[in-house]
Parts: sequence; C-alpha cells; structure tokens
Amino acid sequence: MPSLPSPATQTAQAIRSGTVSPDTAVQESLRRIRAASELNAVLSEVETGEQVQALERRLAAGEALPLAGVPVIIKDNLNLRGTRTTCGSHMLEEYRSPYTATAVQRLIDAGAIVVGKANLDEFAMGSSNENSAFGPALNPWGKDRVPGGSSGGSAAAIAARLAPLTIGSDTGGSVRQPAALCGVYGMKPTYGRISRSGLVAYASSLDTVAPFALSAADLALTMQTMSGHDPQDATSLQEETRFDGPLDLSRLRVGLVREGQQGLTGGVQASLEQMRSALETAGATVSEVSLPHLKHAVATYYIVAMAEASSNLSRYDGMHYGRRAADSKGGAVPSMLHTREEFFGAEVQKRIMLGTFILSSGYSERYYTKALQVRRLIAEEFERAFEDYDVLLMPTSPFPAFGLGERISDPLAMYAADVNTVAINLAGIPALNVPAGFEAVEGERLPIGLQFAARAGADAQLVALAAALEAQEAVRLEVPEGYPEWGIG
Repeated sequence: MPSLPSPATQTAQAIRSGTVSPDTAVQESLRRIRAASELNAVLSEVETGEQVQALERRLAAGEALPLAGVPVIIKDNLNLRGTRTTCGSHMLEEYRSPYTATAVQRLIDAGAIVVGKANLDEFAMGSSNENSAFGPALNPWGKDRVPGGSSGGSAAAIAARLAPLTIGSDTGGSVRQPAALCGVYGMKPTYGRISRSGLVAYASSLDTVAPFALSAADLALTMQTMSGHDPQDATSLQEETRFDGPLDLSRLRVGLVREGQQGLTGGVQASLEQMRSALETAGATVSEVSLPHLKHAVATYYIVAMAEASSNLSRYDGMHYGRRAADSKGGAVPSMLHTREEFFGAEVQKRIMLGTFILSSGYSERYYTKALQVRRLIAEEFERAFEDYDVLLMPTSPFPAFGLGERISDPLAMYAADVNTVAINLAGIPALNVPAGFEAVEGERLPIGLQFAARAGADAQLVALAAALEAQEAVRLEVPEGYPEWGIG
C-alpha cells in the first residue's frame, strides 16, 4: 500500500532538484498563514529574506540539505534569534531572542526556513490554547472548538496545511493531545533525545521539544534532524539513533492499557477497536495490560509540574527578566507584585501559587517528595510492562475536541484531557499520536487520535510503527474542509 503524502519531504526534493525555488515555498506558506488568520494559529511571521538568500547560496554550493526550503512554524516558546518569543504571555510581549534554540538551529542547518511563531497556552500551561494572552487558536475542524494545548497553534497550523512541518513542546501531552484533536501526527521523544537549549522552561524535568507531521516519512526526517547530543543541555542523551528502519507488525507485541480506556466516547472506543483489529490482522499480538499507578498520574504530574513552574518562572519579576509594570513605585517587592499580577494570566498565577505552596516549608515532604516517589513507581511500572510488550496502546484523549469555553471554568474537567498523556512525561519515555478516525459531534466531524508508547530510547521504533500502520491503511489523516492540501509550484 502507498504511504501518506509527505509534504515536507516532497517540498525538499522539489527544491533540491530546482523544480521549485525556496522563495516559492516560503511565499506559499505565508500566503496560507494570512488567508487563515481567523484560526489565530500563528502569532507572528518571521522575516525570511535573509534565510532564503542563505539557503540559495548553500544549494548553489552543492550542499545536500534534507529539509531544503521546507517552511516551518515553531511554537512561540522556542527562541529564534532576532524574533519575538512571547510564550503567549504579556510578560514577554516585548522580548526578542538573542539566540536560537538548538533544535531550531538544527532544522535551519538542514535547510528549513522558519516562517512563523505559533500560538500557545501562556508559558505552555494549558490543554486547550485558551490561556494564550493573545486569544485562543481555533481548531480547523470546527472553529467553535479548541485545537488542544498547549501547542494548539502548531497543531492547528499543520492541520490546516499552513506549513508542511510545525514544532511544539510536550510537557504533559502538549503535542500529542492537540495532534489528536487536530488529526495529525504528534511525537513526544524520549526525554533528552532532542535538546531543550533555547526552549523557555515550564517544568524542566518534563519538557521536550516535539514535532508535528503529516506522514511517517516527514516524522522520521524531522526527528533525525533535531535529535542528538547537545553540550549546551546537560540532560541531552549521548546515544545516537537512526530513524530509517523497518518494522514487522507480525512480530509486534502490543499491550492495550486497561486503565487508559476509562471514560471514552463512542467514537474513540470504536477507533481503538479498529486499531486493535488492524494490528491483529497484520499478525501483531494484542492483549490487555494493567498499569495500576496510572490513576495517580494526573495528581503526580500537576504537583511536579507546578513546583517546577514556580521555580522556573520566579525570574520574571520585572527586575531580572520580563516587563515591569508602570505602577512600580514603593520598592522592589511592590514592584514585583504589580508586575506579576499585571502581566501573568490567571492560569499561570494559579500554577505559580500552587507550586510555591507545594515547595513551602512543612508541605514539601507531604506533597512534592511524595509525588516524586509516585513518579518513580509509574516509571518502574512502564519498565515492567516493556518486558512483555514492545509498545503500549491507549487513546491520546478520551474525547475529541471540546467547545471553546466549555471547560475553562472547570479545571478538573480541563485536566481530564491529560489523563492518558502525563504519565509518559513522568516516565521520560517516547510516545506517538497517530490519527485514527473521526467522530461526529453536534454535526461536526472531529478527529480522533491513538497513542503508542515505547521504552526509553525506542523513538525510532515508534516512527517505524507509523510507517507500517500507513502501509496497512490503519492511519486516518485527512484535510479539514476549506483548507487545501499542501502544494507548491
């Protein structure tokens, strides 16, 4: 069976062959961004003139660039020298990056051209993109619905084919969940696989730079480009890997996670059953596995994440980093209070306050230390499961995209969107959302995603699995109505 169209790979091939100029691809992406401004997926365009000229010189010199001329949209918490990096916050609204994130630089070194910075929940804190200081991004499958979060802008942009490749960050599902809600691939790599240098920190022990893609081939190309050790990131892995190996589904052992099947809508349940059937038809062995500690993952994640956020965001005080409130008289402390109250949104303030409480004297042992102990139990549970299974399968989200404003006033309902994703970050293992069907909700046809997880370091296995599923036609990836398939020339 043929694989899915691979717009990033095909664009690079066309530019390397001279069939299409780099500027043609860039201008097409910019035209699409402007035409789809109603999605609010892209917060700012990036000046591309110098990038295009530099690329043309490299091509003329005969460099073989795997991503030659491919337009890329990056989440606005990744630094790109000379551009705004707002993190979706008024706190950094006037900040311009003095350097480029390692992962982004590797894309540029491979020939990619950054054309825009994508919308996100403020400081990557959210599951719906409704916490952005610049308004929510909208889901191209239903503009009255969220695209997921926190990388909702990146997900909406690639779903609407504004660019053939987008990059986000995944701290607790922030790439996989919006990928599921927007019907595209979204991969969370093994912690340390891709450098975090230049990614604005939310929760440092959980954060990962992560790609969205429209095919397994594009996913492999992007992962290969961004992966690798970085001396500027002490947590980056020394080991190298290749994302070009095949995978035999007939030898695959799949564990269907029992605890991940709670509270599913009918469409998500049906897609899960169809995936199981497709795997078994291809010869894979599928059986249920229990991960009892998964029920503690959401509580554990939010304790760890909020504690780390409290520490990481303490620098934004109007004295060291970030803007300073106009009403800043009366000394340092009143100035800091006014600044943080004025420029941080409600969700960020809430997480900072809870994180500070969690780390405070008398409560750190009760909450933070206990959460770290449970985190270790969750990681060990995954390790034991991978002794018997090659990959684990569960829905990425228990439900398709929900309506704008539907959960914003109910944090517990909002956090439920993360129930199947946060454990992956706690364990530091890789996971991949694959688009696996659709569900009709109130007259709208909405995408559904399923998540495969693998043992730490087995990122290439997940990419190969995506290619094998494409060959079996078990992946369902379509274009939202009104947004044409990516094409140039």
